[in-house]
Amino acid sequence: MRIYVDACAKHDGNGTKKLPFKRINDAAVIAKPGDEVLVAPGIYRENVNPINAGTEENPIVYKSEKPLGAVITGAEPVKCWEKYKKDVWVSRVKNGIFGDYNPYTTLVYGDWYFAAPNKHTGCVWINDEALYEALSIEECLEAKVYECSWDPENSKRKWFAQQDEEKNETIIYANFGGLDPNKENVEITVRRECFMPKEEGVSYITVSGFNINKAATTWAPPAAYQDGMISPHWSKGWVIDDCDIWGSKCAGICVGRYYDPENSNFYTTKHVKSPTQMERDSVCRGQYYGWLKEKIGGHIIRRNNIHHCEQGGIIGRMGGVFSIIEDNHIHHINNMMELGGAEIAGIKMHAAIDVTMRRNHIHHCTMGIWCDWEAQGTRITQNLLHDNQRPDFAKQLQGGMTCQDIFVEVSHGPTLIDNNILLSDVSLRIATQGVAMVHNLCAGAFTFVGEGTSWRYTPYHMPHRTEVMGFMTILHGDDRIYNNIFIQKWSPENLVLENDSRPELKQVENRKVGTYCFDEYPTYDEWIKCFDMEEEYPNMGKHEQFHFSHLPVWIDGNAYLQGARGWKNEKNSFADDSGKVYVDVCEKDGKYFLDTNIYDVLKDFQVDMISTDTLGRAFEPQQKYENPDGTPITFDCDYFGNHRSASIIPGPFADKDIAKEELFR
Repeated sequence: MRIYVDACAKHDGNGTKKLPFKRINDAAVIAKPGDEVLVAPGIYRENVNPINAGTEENPIVYKSEKPLGAVITGAEPVKCWEKYKKDVWVSRVKNGIFGDYNPYTTLVYGDWYFAAPNKHTGCVWINDEALYEALSIEECLEAKVYECSWDPENSKRKWFAQQDEEKNETIIYANFGGLDPNKENVEITVRRECFMPKEEGVSYITVSGFNINKAATTWAPPAAYQDGMISPHWSKGWVIDDCDIWGSKCAGICVGRYYDPENSNFYTTKHVKSPTQMERDSVCRGQYYGWLKEKIGGHIIRRNNIHHCEQGGIIGRMGGVFSIIEDNHIHHINNMMELGGAEIAGIKMHAAIDVTMRRNHIHHCTMGIWCDWEAQGTRITQNLLHDNQRPDFAKQLQGGMTCQDIFVEVSHGPTLIDNNILLSDVSLRIATQGVAMVHNLCAGAFTFVGEGTSWRYTPYHMPHRTEVMGFMTILHGDDRIYNNIFIQKWSPENLVLENDSRPELKQVENRKVGTYCFDEYPTYDEWIKCFDMEEEYPNMGKHEQFHFSHLPVWIDGNAYLQGARGWKNEKNSFADDSGKVYVDVCEKDGKYFLDTNIYDVLKDFQVDMISTDTLGRAFEPQQKYENPDGTPITFDCDYFGNHRSASIIPGPFADKDIAKEELFR
């Protein structure tokens, strides 16, 4: 059955084409498996709460009749502004509009939040651009540039809110940079979400073609209730495609965790257990709450434009397992730099078990992709990442995160990173083990090799399942690095930064490109000799030191350019220090191309074909680098999906000429 919705209808209807509903929520009440909710162009100021689940064979489809014509927003217009002083205006809003959730009294805060907790979940907008939150009326009047912003000129426009308890009103002061708010489109964020079921387990929903924007979402740490502007809310089989998703205070899309009252921001509220311990609890408690392949995850997030969110484009702990994230454009995440903490990235996922992230274009984010804990069976492939680094003019936010294209943290693998173009000044932060990098182009460094983990026991799982197989600390190593191109595009000088969670400490980050940072790691032959495999009655005590030593690495077939340096034990590699090699990504009429002479320099250098058999098994879970269905991979397809023939060259392209084609289609 088709159910029709039109915000511009003359009056409420019954969902027929002649008498459509005015609100999407009215359709959500009656939609059943197999139904299609067709939404006409218009602005829908509501939080859509799907009541009924679809089925795998018959999902419930919510579709904008005109692509991006139907706008679901968490904001409301405010038209009654009075001049206060200079460029600052004031307006009063009755708190009844907020219901039981006032974004202007709710701080962004929780576990793993490191910045000063002085920003609220609400926001003021003028012509679809966010104003920065000030801490006083005086700051609004001064209209100074916010030094941490990646967009300094716009940071002069500010807002400040306070409560009138006697009148039960929120008073909002705002500096609109000389514009008259009564003549412009001014809105304030009112609702916490835009499209999210209140109940868990509302599975098999498709949301297609909507413009979803401006919600007062909350900070979404891994051991807490997690929300986003749009979220499946602990269910299975959602499809979110062809949407424009922007303007979330925290998460744009959340594929995260259920609400567990006994383990929600436990550290923040009680302090007595470490947040890491509560994450371990969360993983184990998850099975009790239905964290199984048959019930959770398996979502598809594709062809969306996700941008200008301040925590992350896609966020989630546990709820995104077995999902596909493909063909999305994710950009300008956390650029206001008002928020800081360990959950910020274009894509930030805990437990990305058997998650495939492919053909995404991710740029101008604090981090591109961050896989934290249990990146087991995760595959990051055919993505373009660039400009995921703090601009030189922007001051580091105290409590803000470091920048990189990809961060894999405290996981045991197997994590597969192949056929990507990584052009920021850090390609991979590798505080983990069990990573395979195959056929990538890396213009940035590796950081935190052998560091940044401490004695952090994290889980690994039964292959292609969520059930926990064991826990182990991170030994580092167990990495495979084959057929990549490394080029020293950025300065090789180390970068000195404030530690994110302890600003009184400084940390030094490597900017020298290449695999030389694995020189202290053993080959497999060196490592296995430590265990006396022929000994009939082995002595466990004698082997203890080796059970907690670095694991071996396998590195071969890589090219090193412009001073990038290779692993001391690499046998087949290529190097060029001519000083004439360059690489960059350029934009022409909204299309992106690679500008490089790398493939002229490589000439006839060739490498071997890599496969699942080449890569072996990740050490702790004993799982192969394979597809989610357990079938093997042969890396005979390049960045574009073109076939690699008998003459194989390093890097993400099958042949030299293909590198000239448009990168993101």
